[in-house]
Amino acid sequence: MSKSKIKRSVIFPIILLAYLAAMAWVGRDRLERGEYLYYFGIIGIGLIIIVLLYFSLRKKEQLQQRREQEQYGTYEEENNDQQEEEKK
Repeated sequence: MSKSKIKRSVIFPIILLAYLAAMAWVGRDRLERGEYLYYFGIIGIGLIIIVLLYFSLRKKEQLQQRREQEQYGTYEEENNDQQEEEKK
């Protein structure tokens, strides 16, 4: 993955945070009616889900990157292997 590309583990949670903010704005009438527990409970549950999604996507990307490195190796590993063969 190139460094300039935005990772999936970042973009999806940002989109969901924007959606949660919009839904909090739409549901603000519940807050005005005094339903504090319901209003902040839904926001809290949404935030917990978004954080869990971020960490699970990040873990998945790390495992995928590790598998790609094991399968194809890295340039540094190939360079070290060539230098060791030249020394022999």
